[in-house]
Amino acid sequence: MRTKSRPVLGAAILVTVLAGCGSTTEAPPAPTTTSSSMTPMDSAPAVPTPTESVAVDQIVGTVIRFTSGQTTLDVTIGEDNPTVRDFLSLLPVDVAVEELSGREKIAYFSRELTTEGSPGSDPEDGDLIYFAPWGNLGFYYNADGIEYSDATIHIGTYTATADQLALLEGGTVTIDVIDE
Repeated sequence: MRTKSRPVLGAAILVTVLAGCGSTTEAPPAPTTTSSSMTPMDSAPAVPTPTESVAVDQIVGTVIRFTSGQTTLDVTIGEDNPTVRDFLSLLPVDVAVEELSGREKIAYFSRELTTEGSPGSDPEDGDLIYFAPWGNLGFYYNADGIEYSDATIHIGTYTATADQLALLEGGTVTIDVIDE
């Protein structure tokens, strides 16, 4: 009789243990992007932030300001991808801006940004991009003849002339998220 009661007792214990492992609460719904940059205080942000140091409720539409001793230039983030998130995680940061080939102004960070999972782009004048092979930001102002590349990751857009961009050169430029 003792051998027959062991399987029944073991099965009863197993059912009890397994029942305790289940959960009666449903998983939270997947995050969704909203058109508002504000979220209720009791809900999570529509899009998770890259790090705790950057409080950005919604990545797309975030405004980044480049400030030199001579000018400021605002860039509106146009993508939500791993490269943009990594870029935002570095802010605020100081860089030096320089001319490249009569096509763009470029700047380098102290480290390369992550690019895995970020789509390439076909840059246009007024695009801020990240060029993966060199690890630099680029403000395109003459993108004629430049075609799609997996290595050119779109960050956002700006409105400025080549002369206005030139005012970023020659000193330290601070990049930061601005509150609007």
